[in-house]
Amino acid sequence: MSAETPMTLVGSWRGYLAQGRRRSPHTVRAYVATAERLMCWMEEMDGRAPDRAALLALTTSDLRAYLAARRAEGIENSSTARELSALRAFLRFIGGEGASIPLMRGPRVKPGVPRPVSPDEAIALAQDVAETAREGWIGARDWAVLLLLYGAGLRISEALGLMGDVLPLGETIRVLGKRGKTRIVPLLPQVREAIDDYLALCPFAPAGDEPLFRGARGGPLSPALIRRAVQGARRRLGLHERTTPHALRHSFATHLLGRGADLRALQELLGHASLSSTQIYTRVDAAHLLDVYRNAHPRAS
Repeated sequence: MSAETPMTLVGSWRGYLAQGRRRSPHTVRAYVATAERLMCWMEEMDGRAPDRAALLALTTSDLRAYLAARRAEGIENSSTARELSALRAFLRFIGGEGASIPLMRGPRVKPGVPRPVSPDEAIALAQDVAETAREGWIGARDWAVLLLLYGAGLRISEALGLMGDVLPLGETIRVLGKRGKTRIVPLLPQVREAIDDYLALCPFAPAGDEPLFRGARGGPLSPALIRRAVQGARRRLGLHERTTPHALRHSFATHLLGRGADLRALQELLGHASLSSTQIYTRVDAAHLLDVYRNAHPRAS
């Protein structure tokens, strides 16, 4: 055990997260980066690379010192809380069942309220992205992707993870969500039409084992390209900086809830593991009402 190197431990951690826990690539990168930062900090403190025994010997005071160093680098409470959660998970993995993990309360994080965009803003955003694309088929592709986020509530990773085997499209689509869980999502006619239009223009023939949405050279479409396109459209349209691809999913949920959708049904549509993740959208309407009150009520000020 003591002969294990930090590289070996990180490699095992990465494999466990990706294959054993089926975490998303984004989560894997974040959790692995946290483990690497911790071990670099320990090496700076002790003058030698930590092994498994050194990691399991960490105390609450040690973790406090590490997080204090991270706070000095400028990270906020929410990032500190995520870092502590990742550290605990890593140490549990290293120690196995029955491992004694240092007890430490994380910083208090005020839960945020999702910021949805209005239906008009969502469509204007998607239209701007499509109209400014360098090629017609790329514009049709981006329009279809953004409509999937807004019209079906998909995460961007879920939309770009769709394969050609979903064709031909019907009234529903099977989506592979977080931790490898699948769910059935209804497809609005407008969303189906957008995808069909994209496929008609796409220079790459659809194949069951290939991504549905292709990059300019035919490979998988990167989420970063969609995010950059949305960022440019947001700037041109003067929309809030929190108008992101994920905000379109928030808008899908908020607008359905505002029209009387059942919370449990919404949980299924969004692919949330727990109802508490879905319940955050009940606060959106309250936040909206408060904004209306502050802006319109004669005694608000």
